[in-house]
Amino acid sequence: MAKRKQIGKKLRFEIFKRDGFVCQYCGATPPSVILHVDHINPVAEGGGNEPDNLITACEACNLGKGARSLSGAPKTLKEKAAEVAEREEQLRGYNRILKARADRIEEEAWVVAAALECKKSVDSYNRANLLSIKRFLERLPFSEVMDAAEIAAARFSYSKTREFKYFCGVCWSKIREESQGT
Repeated sequence: MAKRKQIGKKLRFEIFKRDGFVCQYCGATPPSVILHVDHINPVAEGGGNEPDNLITACEACNLGKGARSLSGAPKTLKEKAAEVAEREEQLRGYNRILKARADRIEEEAWVVAAALECKKSVDSYNRANLLSIKRFLERLPFSEVMDAAEIAAARFSYSKTREFKYFCGVCWSKIREESQGT
C-alpha cells in the first residue's frame, strides 16, 4: 500500500477554487457541508497528490467513495447543465420533426379522403376511416396510398363501405409486398 502524503493547505485551496467550492459528486456547497479534497485514483492504488488526481468532495461523498477508483473526474455541474441543455435542444428538434411529419400525414390523409369521397364534402368524414388512412400513410408513400384510393373509388363508386374496405385491402397488400421485399 502506498504511503499517503499530506496535501498542503495551498494545494487544497487551489483545488477548492478550481472546482468552485462545490462537491463534484453531489453539488453540495458550504456552509451546509464540509469540503474535502479527494483522490480520483486512490493513494491505495498508487494515486498521488497531483492536481489532476484531486477533486473537491463533500465529507459524505468522500467517505462514501472510500479507496475506490474512478475512471476519471465526474462531470462538473456546468458540464451536466450543458449536457441537459443539449438534450433539451435535441428533444425540441426531434419534436419539431415529429410535428411536421404529423402535419404532413394529416394533410395527405384529407387528400386521400377526398379522393375516396370523389371530391364531395369531407367535413363529416368518418374519423375511424381517416385514422386508418393515416396509418397507411405512415407505412406507405403517399403516391401508393393515393393510387389505392383511386383504384377503390373507380371500382366501388356505388358503395362507400365496400370502397373503403377494398382501399384497405389494396393498402395491406402493398404493405405485405414491401415487407417481403418484392
